[in-house]
Amino acid sequence: MQKNSQDNFASMNINWYPGHMAKTKRQIMEDVRLVDIIIELLDARIPISSQNPDIAEITKNKKKMIVLNKCDLADERQNKKWVEYFNSKNIPAVLTDSNSGKGIDECVRKVEKVMEEDLKIQAERGRVGRKIKAMVLGIPNVGKSSFINRISKKTSAGVGNKPGVTKQKQWIRINEKIELLDTPGVLWPKFESEEVALHLAFTGTIKEDILQRTEIAYYLVKFLIENYPKQLCERYKITEEYISEQLQNQERPENENIYEIFLAIGKKRGCIISGGNIDEEKTARILLDEFKNGKIGKITIEKTQ
Repeated sequence: MQKNSQDNFASMNINWYPGHMAKTKRQIMEDVRLVDIIIELLDARIPISSQNPDIAEITKNKKKMIVLNKCDLADERQNKKWVEYFNSKNIPAVLTDSNSGKGIDECVRKVEKVMEEDLKIQAERGRVGRKIKAMVLGIPNVGKSSFINRISKKTSAGVGNKPGVTKQKQWIRINEKIELLDTPGVLWPKFESEEVALHLAFTGTIKEDILQRTEIAYYLVKFLIENYPKQLCERYKITEEYISEQLQNQERPENENIYEIFLAIGKKRGCIISGGNIDEEKTARILLDEFKNGKIGKITIEKTQ
Protein backbone atom coordinates (compact mmCIF):
# COMPACT_ATOMS: atom_id res chain seq x y z
CA MET A 1 0.00 0.00 0.00
CA GLN A 2 1.28 3.43 -0.85
CA LYS A 3 1.34 5.73 2.12
CA ASN A 4 -0.30 8.50 0.13
CA SER A 5 -3.47 6.40 -0.09
CA GLN A 6 -5.84 9.35 -0.15
CA ASP A 7 -4.11 10.87 -3.16
CA ASN A 8 -4.11 7.53 -4.95
CA PHE A 9 -7.82 6.94 -4.39
CA ALA A 10 -8.77 10.45 -5.40
CA SER A 11 -6.95 10.03 -8.73
CA MET A 12 -8.60 6.71 -9.62
CA ASN A 13 -10.78 6.77 -12.70
CA ILE A 14 -13.82 4.76 -11.68
CA ASN A 15 -15.74 3.59 -14.70
CA TRP A 16 -17.92 0.59 -14.02
CA TYR A 17 -21.06 -0.28 -15.94
CA PRO A 18 -20.85 -3.66 -17.69
CA GLY A 19 -22.39 -3.57 -21.15
CA HIS A 20 -24.72 -6.53 -20.60
CA MET A 21 -26.49 -4.53 -17.87
CA ALA A 22 -28.01 -2.28 -20.55
CA LYS A 23 -30.02 -5.30 -21.69
CA THR A 24 -31.09 -5.95 -18.10
CA LYS A 25 -32.22 -2.35 -17.76
CA ARG A 26 -34.39 -2.65 -20.87
CA GLN A 27 -35.87 -5.88 -19.53
CA ILE A 28 -36.76 -4.24 -16.20
CA MET A 29 -38.36 -1.28 -18.01
CA GLU A 30 -40.50 -3.77 -19.90
CA ASP A 31 -41.36 -5.89 -16.87
CA VAL A 32 -42.19 -3.00 -14.56
CA ARG A 33 -45.39 -2.39 -16.55
CA LEU A 34 -46.65 -5.81 -15.45
CA VAL A 35 -46.45 -5.21 -11.68
CA ASP A 36 -48.30 -3.20 -9.03
CA ILE A 37 -45.51 -2.70 -6.51
CA ILE A 38 -41.72 -2.60 -6.48
CA ILE A 39 -39.80 -4.10 -3.59
CA GLU A 40 -36.36 -2.47 -3.63
CA LEU A 41 -33.67 -4.28 -1.66
CA LEU A 42 -30.96 -2.14 -0.10
CA ASP A 43 -27.99 -3.05 2.09
CA ALA A 44 -28.87 -1.76 5.58
CA ARG A 45 -25.22 -0.74 6.08
CA ILE A 46 -25.22 1.54 3.02
CA PRO A 47 -28.85 2.44 2.21
CA ILE A 48 -27.91 5.36 -0.04
CA SER A 49 -24.97 3.85 -1.91
CA SER A 50 -26.91 0.64 -2.57
CA GLN A 51 -29.78 2.60 -4.12
CA ASN A 52 -29.65 2.79 -7.88
CA PRO A 53 -30.90 6.12 -9.27
CA ASP A 54 -31.97 4.28 -12.45
CA ILE A 55 -34.43 2.24 -10.39
CA ALA A 56 -35.99 5.40 -8.96
CA GLU A 57 -36.53 6.74 -12.48
CA ILE A 58 -37.85 3.47 -13.96
CA THR A 59 -40.27 2.87 -11.06
CA LYS A 60 -41.37 6.45 -10.38
CA ASN A 61 -45.03 5.75 -11.20
CA LYS A 62 -45.25 2.56 -9.14
CA LYS A 63 -46.02 1.90 -5.50
CA LYS A 64 -42.84 1.05 -3.70
CA MET A 65 -41.42 -0.31 -0.49
CA ILE A 66 -37.87 -0.52 0.77
CA VAL A 67 -36.33 -3.65 2.27
CA LEU A 68 -33.23 -2.91 4.36
CA ASN A 69 -31.58 -6.31 4.08
CA LYS A 70 -28.57 -7.57 6.08
CA CYS A 71 -29.90 -5.62 9.05
CA ASP A 72 -28.19 -8.16 11.33
CA LEU A 73 -24.82 -6.74 10.21
CA ALA A 74 -25.81 -3.10 10.73
CA ASP A 75 -25.92 -0.81 13.76
CA GLU A 76 -29.33 -1.34 15.38
CA ARG A 77 -29.74 2.34 16.29
CA GLN A 78 -29.08 3.33 12.71
CA ASN A 79 -31.45 0.65 11.43
CA LYS A 80 -34.31 2.32 13.30
CA LYS A 81 -33.31 5.74 12.01
CA TRP A 82 -33.22 4.55 8.41
CA VAL A 83 -36.69 3.04 8.71
CA GLU A 84 -37.89 6.40 10.05
CA TYR A 85 -36.08 8.20 7.22
CA PHE A 86 -37.85 6.25 4.48
CA ASN A 87 -41.19 6.40 6.28
CA SER A 88 -40.82 10.18 6.45
CA LYS A 89 -40.64 10.13 2.64
CA ASN A 90 -43.85 8.04 2.53
CA ILE A 91 -41.93 4.94 1.46
CA PRO A 92 -42.65 1.98 3.76
CA ALA A 93 -39.44 0.31 4.95
CA VAL A 94 -38.81 -3.08 6.55
CA LEU A 95 -35.67 -4.49 8.18
CA THR A 96 -34.77 -7.99 7.07
CA ASP A 97 -32.11 -10.66 7.36
CA SER A 98 -32.74 -13.02 4.47
CA ASN A 99 -30.37 -15.64 5.87
CA SER A 100 -32.36 -16.13 9.08
CA GLY A 101 -35.74 -15.07 7.68
CA LYS A 102 -36.09 -12.13 10.07
CA GLY A 103 -38.55 -9.53 8.76
CA ILE A 104 -39.76 -11.60 5.80
CA ASP A 105 -43.30 -12.05 7.16
CA GLU A 106 -43.46 -8.33 7.89
CA CYS A 107 -42.55 -7.67 4.23
CA VAL A 108 -45.51 -9.74 3.10
CA ARG A 109 -47.86 -7.90 5.48
CA LYS A 110 -46.48 -4.54 4.35
CA VAL A 111 -47.03 -5.34 0.66
CA GLU A 112 -50.65 -6.28 1.42
CA LYS A 113 -51.10 -3.09 3.46
CA VAL A 114 -49.66 -0.84 0.74
CA MET A 115 -51.96 -2.41 -1.88
CA GLU A 116 -55.05 -2.61 0.35
CA GLU A 117 -56.76 0.52 -1.02
CA ASP A 118 -56.06 -0.36 -4.65
CA LEU A 119 -57.50 -3.86 -4.24
CA LYS A 120 -60.58 -2.40 -2.60
CA ILE A 121 -61.12 -0.12 -5.62
CA GLN A 122 -60.58 -3.07 -7.97
CA ALA A 123 -63.12 -5.13 -6.02
CA GLU A 124 -65.67 -2.33 -6.27
CA ARG A 125 -65.20 -2.48 -10.04
CA GLY A 126 -65.92 -6.18 -10.00
CA ARG A 127 -62.34 -7.48 -10.11
CA VAL A 128 -62.60 -9.52 -6.91
CA GLY A 129 -59.68 -11.69 -5.89
CA ARG A 130 -57.16 -9.97 -8.12
CA LYS A 131 -53.61 -10.92 -7.15
CA ILE A 132 -51.01 -8.34 -6.13
CA LYS A 133 -48.13 -8.46 -8.62
CA ALA A 134 -44.74 -7.53 -7.17
CA MET A 135 -41.16 -7.26 -8.41
CA VAL A 136 -37.92 -7.32 -6.42
CA LEU A 137 -35.10 -5.06 -7.58
CA GLY A 138 -31.65 -4.51 -6.16
CA ILE A 139 -27.98 -4.17 -7.05
CA PRO A 140 -25.60 -7.13 -6.69
CA ASN A 141 -24.73 -8.41 -3.24
CA VAL A 142 -27.82 -7.08 -1.43
CA GLY A 143 -29.21 -10.61 -1.08
CA LYS A 144 -31.87 -10.61 -3.81
CA SER A 145 -31.78 -14.38 -4.41
CA SER A 146 -31.85 -15.20 -0.70
CA PHE A 147 -34.74 -12.78 -0.19
CA ILE A 148 -36.76 -14.31 -3.03
CA ASN A 149 -36.08 -17.82 -1.71
CA ARG A 150 -37.23 -16.79 1.76
CA ILE A 151 -40.33 -14.88 0.77
CA SER A 152 -41.42 -17.65 -1.61
CA LYS A 153 -40.48 -20.33 0.95
CA LYS A 154 -38.09 -21.74 -1.66
CA THR A 155 -40.89 -22.97 -3.86
CA SER A 156 -40.16 -21.69 -7.34
CA ALA A 157 -43.36 -23.14 -8.79
CA GLY A 158 -44.72 -20.81 -11.42
CA VAL A 159 -48.38 -19.93 -11.52
CA GLY A 160 -48.66 -20.01 -15.28
CA ASN A 161 -47.99 -17.51 -18.03
CA LYS A 162 -50.07 -14.37 -18.06
CA PRO A 163 -51.39 -12.75 -21.24
CA GLY A 164 -48.68 -10.66 -22.84
CA VAL A 165 -45.94 -12.25 -20.76
CA THR A 166 -43.15 -14.04 -22.58
CA LYS A 167 -42.45 -17.64 -21.65
CA GLN A 168 -39.21 -16.98 -19.81
CA LYS A 169 -40.97 -14.76 -17.26
CA GLN A 170 -42.06 -16.73 -14.24
CA TRP A 171 -44.54 -15.71 -11.59
CA ILE A 172 -43.85 -17.12 -8.14
CA ARG A 173 -46.73 -17.57 -5.73
CA ILE A 174 -45.95 -15.96 -2.37
CA ASN A 175 -49.39 -16.58 -0.82
CA GLU A 176 -53.02 -16.49 -1.91
CA LYS A 177 -52.79 -12.72 -2.44
CA ILE A 178 -49.31 -12.05 -3.87
CA GLU A 179 -47.40 -13.15 -6.95
CA LEU A 180 -43.77 -12.19 -7.52
CA LEU A 181 -42.28 -11.68 -10.96
CA ASP A 182 -38.91 -13.37 -10.97
CA THR A 183 -36.79 -11.37 -13.41
CA PRO A 184 -33.40 -12.56 -14.62
CA GLY A 185 -30.37 -10.50 -13.69
CA VAL A 186 -30.08 -7.31 -11.70
CA LEU A 187 -29.46 -3.69 -12.45
CA TRP A 188 -25.96 -2.59 -11.52
CA PRO A 189 -25.26 0.96 -10.49
CA LYS A 190 -23.49 3.46 -12.65
CA PHE A 191 -21.79 5.79 -10.24
CA GLU A 192 -19.50 8.76 -10.42
CA SER A 193 -19.03 9.35 -6.69
CA GLU A 194 -15.82 7.99 -5.18
CA GLU A 195 -17.58 7.74 -1.82
CA VAL A 196 -20.28 5.48 -3.27
CA ALA A 197 -17.61 3.36 -4.95
CA LEU A 198 -15.80 2.96 -1.65
CA HIS A 199 -18.96 2.01 0.25
CA LEU A 200 -19.82 -0.60 -2.36
CA ALA A 201 -16.26 -1.90 -2.12
CA PHE A 202 -16.51 -2.25 1.68
CA THR A 203 -19.53 -4.52 1.29
CA GLY A 204 -18.07 -6.54 -1.59
CA THR A 205 -20.22 -5.31 -4.45
CA ILE A 206 -17.16 -3.98 -6.24
CA LYS A 207 -14.43 -6.57 -6.60
CA GLU A 208 -10.73 -5.99 -6.16
CA ASP A 209 -10.10 -5.67 -9.89
CA ILE A 210 -11.92 -2.33 -9.75
CA LEU A 211 -10.22 -0.92 -6.65
CA GLN A 212 -7.17 -2.26 -4.85
CA ARG A 213 -7.98 -4.33 -1.78
CA THR A 214 -5.34 -2.59 0.33
CA GLU A 215 -6.72 0.83 -0.58
CA ILE A 216 -10.22 -0.25 0.38
CA ALA A 217 -9.00 -1.66 3.70
CA TYR A 218 -7.09 1.54 4.47
CA TYR A 219 -10.29 3.56 4.15
CA LEU A 220 -12.23 1.03 6.17
CA VAL A 221 -9.73 1.39 9.02
CA LYS A 222 -10.03 5.18 8.76
CA PHE A 223 -13.82 4.97 8.93
CA LEU A 224 -13.77 2.58 11.91
CA ILE A 225 -11.31 4.77 13.83
CA GLU A 226 -13.61 7.75 13.36
CA ASN A 227 -16.92 6.00 13.97
CA TYR A 228 -16.51 2.62 15.71
CA PRO A 229 -13.17 2.71 17.57
CA LYS A 230 -14.32 0.40 20.37
CA GLN A 231 -15.31 -2.37 17.98
CA LEU A 232 -12.03 -2.02 16.07
CA CYS A 233 -9.97 -2.17 19.24
CA GLU A 234 -11.84 -5.13 20.69
CA ARG A 235 -11.57 -7.16 17.50
CA TYR A 236 -7.88 -6.56 16.87
CA LYS A 237 -6.63 -6.26 20.45
CA ILE A 238 -5.28 -2.75 20.16
CA THR A 239 -6.03 0.04 22.62
CA GLU A 240 -7.79 3.33 22.05
CA GLU A 241 -4.79 4.95 23.71
CA TYR A 242 -2.54 3.48 21.01
CA ILE A 243 -4.82 4.83 18.26
CA SER A 244 -4.94 8.24 19.89
CA GLU A 245 -1.16 8.28 20.23
CA GLN A 246 -0.68 7.43 16.56
CA LEU A 247 -3.18 10.03 15.36
CA GLN A 248 -1.53 12.74 17.44
CA ASN A 249 1.88 12.12 15.89
CA GLN A 250 2.63 15.49 14.29
CA GLU A 251 5.73 14.24 12.51
CA ARG A 252 3.65 12.28 9.98
CA PRO A 253 0.61 13.26 7.92
CA GLU A 254 -2.73 11.78 9.02
CA ASN A 255 -2.82 9.15 6.30
CA GLU A 256 0.56 7.76 7.43
CA ASN A 257 -0.70 7.58 11.02
CA ILE A 258 -3.71 5.55 9.87
CA TYR A 259 -1.37 3.41 7.78
CA GLU A 260 0.63 2.63 10.96
CA ILE A 261 -2.59 1.50 12.70
CA PHE A 262 -3.37 -0.69 9.69
CA LEU A 263 0.08 -2.29 10.02
CA ALA A 264 -0.44 -2.79 13.78
CA ILE A 265 -3.63 -4.73 13.01
CA GLY A 266 -1.69 -6.89 10.57
CA LYS A 267 0.93 -7.59 13.21
CA LYS A 268 -1.70 -8.54 15.79
CA ARG A 269 -3.21 -11.00 13.32
CA GLY A 270 0.14 -12.58 12.52
CA CYS A 271 0.39 -11.23 8.98
CA ILE A 272 4.18 -11.13 9.13
CA ILE A 273 6.49 -12.00 6.25
CA SER A 274 10.26 -12.19 5.87
CA GLY A 275 12.24 -9.42 7.49
CA GLY A 276 9.44 -8.79 9.99
CA ASN A 277 7.41 -6.84 7.44
CA ILE A 278 3.62 -6.90 7.38
CA ASP A 279 1.78 -8.70 4.62
CA GLU A 280 -0.51 -5.83 3.59
CA GLU A 281 -2.59 -7.90 1.19
CA LYS A 282 -3.37 -10.53 3.83
CA THR A 283 -4.14 -7.85 6.42
CA ALA A 284 -6.51 -6.12 3.99
CA ARG A 285 -8.25 -9.41 3.17
CA ILE A 286 -8.79 -10.18 6.86
CA LEU A 287 -10.18 -6.70 7.58
CA LEU A 288 -12.59 -6.70 4.65
CA ASP A 289 -13.77 -10.28 5.15
CA GLU A 290 -14.37 -9.73 8.85
CA PHE A 291 -16.26 -6.51 8.19
CA LYS A 292 -18.46 -8.19 5.56
CA ASN A 293 -19.20 -11.10 7.89
CA GLY A 294 -20.05 -8.89 10.87
CA LYS A 295 -17.10 -10.06 12.98
CA ILE A 296 -15.91 -6.53 13.75
CA GLY A 297 -19.39 -5.67 15.01
CA LYS A 298 -22.74 -4.30 13.88
CA ILE A 299 -21.63 -1.39 11.74
CA THR A 300 -23.49 1.07 9.53
CA ILE A 301 -21.37 3.02 7.05
CA GLU A 302 -24.00 5.57 6.06
CA LYS A 303 -25.91 7.43 8.75
CA THR A 304 -29.06 9.49 8.38
CA GLN A 305 -28.59 13.24 8.48
